[in-house]
Amino acid sequence: MVEEYLKRGWRVIATGREGSTEKLRQLSDNAEGVLEIETVDITIPDQVATLHDRLKDRRLDVLFVNAGVKNDDRETIADVSTDEFVRVMVTNALSPMRVIETFQDLVQPAGTIGVMSSGQGSLTNNTNGNYEVYRGSKAALNMFMRSFAARHKDDAKTLLLMAPGWVKTDMGGSGARLSIEESIPNLLNTMEAYEGRSGLHYLDYLGRVVPW
Repeated sequence: MVEEYLKRGWRVIATGREGSTEKLRQLSDNAEGVLEIETVDITIPDQVATLHDRLKDRRLDVLFVNAGVKNDDRETIADVSTDEFVRVMVTNALSPMRVIETFQDLVQPAGTIGVMSSGQGSLTNNTNGNYEVYRGSKAALNMFMRSFAARHKDDAKTLLLMAPGWVKTDMGGSGARLSIEESIPNLLNTMEAYEGRSGLHYLDYLGRVVPW
Protein backbone atom coordinates (compact mmCIF):
# COMPACT_ATOMS: atom_id res chain seq x y z
CA MET A 1 0.00 0.00 0.00
CA VAL A 2 2.82 2.39 0.85
CA GLU A 3 4.51 1.73 -2.48
CA GLU A 4 1.27 2.29 -4.38
CA TYR A 5 0.51 5.54 -2.55
CA LEU A 6 4.01 6.80 -3.35
CA LYS A 7 3.48 5.97 -7.04
CA ARG A 8 0.34 8.12 -6.92
CA GLY A 9 2.20 11.12 -5.55
CA TRP A 10 1.10 10.95 -1.94
CA ARG A 11 3.16 11.89 1.08
CA VAL A 12 3.09 8.90 3.43
CA ILE A 13 3.73 8.31 7.11
CA ALA A 14 4.17 4.54 7.41
CA THR A 15 4.46 2.53 10.60
CA GLY A 16 5.69 -0.92 11.50
CA ARG A 17 6.66 -2.89 14.56
CA GLU A 18 10.26 -3.00 15.74
CA GLY A 19 12.25 -5.11 13.28
CA SER A 20 9.59 -5.04 10.56
CA THR A 21 10.41 -1.79 8.75
CA GLU A 22 13.25 -2.97 6.49
CA LYS A 23 11.15 -2.94 3.31
CA LEU A 24 9.79 0.49 4.20
CA ARG A 25 13.31 1.80 4.62
CA GLN A 26 14.25 0.40 1.23
CA LEU A 27 11.35 2.35 -0.25
CA SER A 28 12.39 5.51 1.55
CA ASP A 29 15.81 5.45 -0.14
CA ASN A 30 14.08 6.40 -3.39
CA ALA A 31 11.16 8.34 -1.98
CA GLU A 32 12.80 11.78 -2.06
CA GLY A 33 11.62 12.73 1.42
CA VAL A 34 7.93 11.96 0.94
CA LEU A 35 8.00 8.78 3.02
CA GLU A 36 8.36 9.03 6.79
CA ILE A 37 8.76 5.85 8.84
CA GLU A 38 7.63 5.47 12.43
CA THR A 39 8.03 2.42 14.67
CA VAL A 40 5.02 1.39 16.74
CA ASP A 41 3.42 -1.81 17.98
CA ILE A 42 -0.28 -0.97 18.02
CA THR A 43 -0.99 -3.68 20.60
CA ILE A 44 0.91 -1.52 23.13
CA PRO A 45 -1.26 1.50 24.03
CA ASP A 46 1.65 3.56 25.38
CA GLN A 47 3.43 3.31 22.01
CA VAL A 48 0.26 4.42 20.21
CA ALA A 49 -0.10 7.41 22.54
CA THR A 50 3.57 8.34 22.13
CA LEU A 51 3.26 8.23 18.33
CA HIS A 52 0.20 10.48 18.51
CA ASP A 53 2.19 12.96 20.59
CA ARG A 54 4.92 13.00 17.94
CA LEU A 55 2.41 13.62 15.16
CA LYS A 56 -0.13 15.79 16.98
CA ASP A 57 0.58 18.88 14.86
CA ARG A 58 0.07 17.02 11.57
CA ARG A 59 -3.15 16.67 9.58
CA LEU A 60 -4.02 13.54 7.60
CA ASP A 61 -6.20 13.13 4.52
CA VAL A 62 -6.29 9.36 5.05
CA LEU A 63 -5.71 7.28 8.15
CA PHE A 64 -5.48 3.59 7.28
CA VAL A 65 -4.92 0.84 9.84
CA ASN A 66 -3.69 -2.56 8.68
CA ALA A 67 -3.19 -5.21 11.36
CA GLY A 68 -3.79 -8.92 11.26
CA VAL A 69 -2.63 -12.19 12.76
CA LYS A 70 -4.26 -15.59 12.79
CA ASN A 71 -4.13 -18.75 14.85
CA ASP A 72 -3.50 -22.24 13.49
CA ASP A 73 -5.96 -22.79 10.62
CA ARG A 74 -6.90 -26.18 12.06
CA GLU A 75 -8.10 -24.75 15.37
CA THR A 76 -11.78 -24.13 15.99
CA ILE A 77 -13.31 -22.14 18.82
CA ALA A 78 -13.61 -25.49 20.61
CA ASP A 79 -9.86 -26.01 20.94
CA VAL A 80 -8.09 -22.64 20.60
CA SER A 81 -6.27 -21.66 23.78
CA THR A 82 -7.39 -18.61 25.71
CA ASP A 83 -4.02 -16.93 25.20
CA GLU A 84 -4.16 -17.46 21.45
CA PHE A 85 -7.75 -16.26 21.24
CA VAL A 86 -6.84 -13.10 23.13
CA ARG A 87 -3.77 -12.51 20.92
CA VAL A 88 -5.85 -12.66 17.72
CA MET A 89 -8.68 -10.52 19.09
CA VAL A 90 -6.40 -7.87 20.58
CA THR A 91 -4.32 -7.57 17.41
CA ASN A 92 -7.13 -7.73 14.86
CA ALA A 93 -10.01 -5.93 16.58
CA LEU A 94 -9.13 -4.01 19.73
CA SER A 95 -5.80 -2.49 18.67
CA PRO A 96 -6.92 -1.08 15.28
CA MET A 97 -9.86 0.61 17.03
CA ARG A 98 -7.55 2.09 19.65
CA VAL A 99 -5.47 3.61 16.86
CA ILE A 100 -8.59 5.03 15.20
CA GLU A 101 -9.91 6.43 18.48
CA THR A 102 -6.51 7.99 19.23
CA PHE A 103 -5.74 9.43 15.80
CA GLN A 104 -9.19 10.51 14.59
CA ASP A 105 -8.51 14.10 15.67
CA LEU A 106 -5.63 14.33 13.17
CA VAL A 107 -7.82 13.39 10.19
CA GLN A 108 -9.18 16.24 8.07
CA PRO A 109 -12.89 17.01 8.69
CA ALA A 110 -13.88 15.38 5.39
CA GLY A 111 -11.00 12.89 5.31
CA THR A 112 -11.01 9.11 5.26
CA ILE A 113 -10.49 6.59 8.05
CA GLY A 114 -9.99 3.08 6.73
CA VAL A 115 -9.13 -0.25 8.27
CA MET A 116 -8.19 -3.57 6.72
CA SER A 117 -11.04 -5.96 7.38
CA SER A 118 -11.71 -9.17 5.46
CA GLY A 119 -14.47 -10.82 3.52
CA GLN A 120 -14.19 -13.49 6.20
CA GLY A 121 -15.64 -10.99 8.65
CA SER A 122 -19.00 -11.28 6.88
CA LEU A 123 -21.61 -13.23 8.87
CA THR A 124 -23.71 -13.66 5.73
CA ASN A 125 -20.89 -15.22 3.72
CA ASN A 126 -19.77 -17.66 6.40
CA THR A 127 -21.16 -20.88 5.00
CA ASN A 128 -18.28 -23.26 5.70
CA GLY A 129 -17.10 -22.31 9.19
CA ASN A 130 -13.37 -22.42 8.46
CA TYR A 131 -10.87 -20.02 10.08
CA GLU A 132 -13.46 -19.22 12.71
CA VAL A 133 -11.27 -17.44 15.25
CA TYR A 134 -9.86 -15.17 12.55
CA ARG A 135 -13.37 -14.67 11.15
CA GLY A 136 -14.61 -13.75 14.60
CA SER A 137 -11.87 -11.17 15.07
CA LYS A 138 -12.71 -9.44 11.80
CA ALA A 139 -16.44 -9.59 12.51
CA ALA A 140 -15.69 -7.96 15.87
CA LEU A 141 -13.66 -5.27 14.11
CA ASN A 142 -16.59 -4.63 11.77
CA MET A 143 -18.98 -4.32 14.72
CA PHE A 144 -16.69 -1.93 16.56
CA MET A 145 -16.51 0.24 13.44
CA ARG A 146 -20.32 0.18 13.24
CA SER A 147 -20.40 1.47 16.80
CA PHE A 148 -17.75 4.10 16.03
CA ALA A 149 -19.80 5.25 13.03
CA ALA A 150 -22.96 5.42 15.14
CA ARG A 151 -21.20 7.58 17.73
CA HIS A 152 -19.98 9.90 14.95
CA LYS A 153 -23.06 9.92 12.71
CA ASP A 154 -22.84 13.69 12.22
CA ASP A 155 -19.18 13.49 11.17
CA ALA A 156 -18.39 14.11 7.49
CA LYS A 157 -15.51 11.63 7.42
CA THR A 158 -15.60 8.58 5.16
CA LEU A 159 -15.24 5.32 7.11
CA LEU A 160 -14.10 2.25 5.20
CA LEU A 161 -13.85 -1.43 6.08
CA MET A 162 -11.77 -2.87 3.26
CA ALA A 163 -11.65 -6.53 2.21
CA PRO A 164 -8.54 -7.04 0.06
CA GLY A 165 -9.42 -10.52 -1.18
CA TRP A 166 -7.36 -13.67 -0.64
CA VAL A 167 -3.86 -12.36 -1.34
CA LYS A 168 -0.50 -14.10 -1.62
CA THR A 169 1.17 -12.78 1.54
CA ASP A 170 2.84 -14.40 4.54
CA MET A 171 -0.64 -14.75 6.02
CA GLY A 172 -2.55 -15.60 2.85
CA GLY A 173 -0.04 -18.20 1.70
CA SER A 174 1.23 -19.15 -1.74
CA GLY A 175 -2.07 -20.75 -2.72
CA ALA A 176 -4.02 -17.50 -2.48
CA ARG A 177 -6.02 -16.37 -5.49
CA LEU A 178 -4.67 -12.83 -5.86
CA SER A 179 -1.24 -11.28 -6.08
CA ILE A 180 -0.51 -8.08 -4.18
CA GLU A 181 -0.35 -6.32 -7.55
CA GLU A 182 -3.88 -7.48 -8.37
CA SER A 183 -5.35 -6.48 -5.01
CA ILE A 184 -3.74 -3.31 -3.72
CA PRO A 185 -4.00 -0.90 -6.69
CA ASN A 186 -7.68 -1.80 -7.00
CA LEU A 187 -8.17 -1.40 -3.27
CA LEU A 188 -6.72 2.11 -3.43
CA ASN A 189 -8.88 2.89 -6.48
CA THR A 190 -11.93 1.93 -4.44
CA MET A 191 -10.87 4.04 -1.49
CA GLU A 192 -10.31 7.03 -3.76
CA ALA A 193 -13.72 6.52 -5.38
CA TYR A 194 -15.34 6.74 -1.94
CA GLU A 195 -13.59 9.96 -0.89
CA GLY A 196 -16.18 12.41 0.37
CA ARG A 197 -18.88 9.76 0.87
CA SER A 198 -19.49 10.03 4.59
CA GLY A 199 -20.58 7.16 6.77
CA LEU A 200 -19.38 3.57 7.02
CA HIS A 201 -18.87 1.36 3.97
CA TYR A 202 -17.86 -2.33 3.92
CA LEU A 203 -16.26 -2.97 0.54
CA ASP A 204 -13.99 -5.38 -1.27
CA TYR A 205 -10.98 -4.39 -3.32
CA LEU A 206 -13.09 -4.07 -6.49
CA GLY A 207 -15.60 -1.74 -4.84
CA ARG A 208 -18.30 -4.36 -4.32
CA VAL A 209 -20.36 -4.05 -1.15
CA VAL A 210 -19.66 -6.91 1.26
CA PRO A 211 -22.77 -8.17 3.11
CA TRP A 212 -22.68 -7.87 6.87
